[in-house]
Amino acid sequence: MPRHFEREIDLLKRSLLVVGAAVEENVQKAMLAVRRRDIDLARLVIEGDREIDRLEVQTEEECLKALALYQPVANDLRFVVAALKMTDELERMGDLAANIAKRAISLAERPAIAPVFEYDDMASRTMWMVKQALSALIERDTNLAREVWLADDAVDAIHVGAQVAIKQALRANPGDTDQLVDWLVVERFTERLADQAKSIAKDVLYMVEGEIVRHQGDALRAAREAREAAG
Repeated sequence: MPRHFEREIDLLKRSLLVVGAAVEENVQKAMLAVRRRDIDLARLVIEGDREIDRLEVQTEEECLKALALYQPVANDLRFVVAALKMTDELERMGDLAANIAKRAISLAERPAIAPVFEYDDMASRTMWMVKQALSALIERDTNLAREVWLADDAVDAIHVGAQVAIKQALRANPGDTDQLVDWLVVERFTERLADQAKSIAKDVLYMVEGEIVRHQGDALRAAREAREAAG
């Protein structure tokens, strides 16, 4: 690999880490803002999204520069392509965090209502997925990436139950409609954050192993069930 290209790849890796750290911090703050009804914290998330957008554009430009100037092949090409995809996914995660923060403000400005689903559990699981997906990226850890992929099943199950519970609450308590709609949006955006973390995990698998794995979820689940049955 030419020395100039090595430096370009190192720069790209650092840029990905910076974007990932900013996104992880904003996701955590957004979820805390919901839990604590903290308007000031929610506003910090919204402001922080502008910096994430700037970093995303910068990293995308670095990816395109690497492709145009060096025309990488094999492992290097996979890394740059995966980095380009991950940059887009991280930016979307930043947007989702900002959207959750906006709903946190709306919820904090209205009377609190009794929770109708386990948002704390959903948020904790999603935050774990976000954190571990980024760790898998940094460490090029395919086993961890597969764990993140499988962890999405639990978040999906909470999402389905939350949708049912909120719709039932809307029928039973029409006076709480505004707050319940906010919660409906918050849990939907949280579920989408988990989906984005899963996508990053798939990108890690592609980057390291060179295999497109988007349709292998059933095989992963079967392998997990076999391990659990064996031990």
